[in-house]
Amino acid sequence: AYHREAFGFARDNVEFRLGYIEHLEQLGLEDASFDVVVSNCVVNLSPDKDAVLRQVQRLLKPGGEFYFSDVYADRRVPAKLRNDPVLYGECLGGALYWNDFQHLARRADFTDPRLVEDRPIAITDPVLAALTEGIGFHSATYRLFKLERLEPDCEDYGQAVIYHGGIVGHERHFILDKHHAIEAGRVFPVCGNTWRMLRETRFRPHFEFIGDFSRHYGIFAGCGGGLPFDAGKVEAAGCCC
Repeated sequence: AYHREAFGFARDNVEFRLGYIEHLEQLGLEDASFDVVVSNCVVNLSPDKDAVLRQVQRLLKPGGEFYFSDVYADRRVPAKLRNDPVLYGECLGGALYWNDFQHLARRADFTDPRLVEDRPIAITDPVLAALTEGIGFHSATYRLFKLERLEPDCEDYGQAVIYHGGIVGHERHFILDKHHAIEAGRVFPVCGNTWRMLRETRFRPHFEFIGDFSRHYGIFAGCGGGLPFDAGKVEAAGCCC
């Protein structure tokens, strides 16, 4: 009641429902009823990550977004480590190999996962460090859009956008992901997928769109590949992300 009154709402706008993230169908949540789903470092704890992504896909409206942080590994974590209760509790045992995550996301119809930010994690406990030697762990934030016409790769159609500002906290730059920091007022070339992520989502009112899909120029330059995470400054592992 305090927060409802403090923010001027006539009625409560928050509900709490107890359940499992891989079984959201048990919570009475309607299909295509959410604009955004947010998660902070719990997907790696789920025994069925495929089901989590499928359930989120089901709940999102067209153009909706799954925005979440989690822990990933630069290779597949061996079974004996995945089943270690301490490593599991530290969000390391359940960490997905980043490329397996990409495949899971695409299988759930999140065709073009976008990495927003990441940082390497240091394992400072000597016992855990010895167990996980050779495996690199990263805390990363991804955004997955529910958009039907995204392509498997970034394709070039000669398109561009202009950001007009207007998003609180992002008046001068809009950060779509770690490769797209769009300065307000400037023409910014984009691939077809990025164009759709801005035009067919809640971000549309803040952009001007240049071009269409009538002419194809091949793959979009700098589309990338390989390990998406930066080596960067290693930070000590704490609670998950």
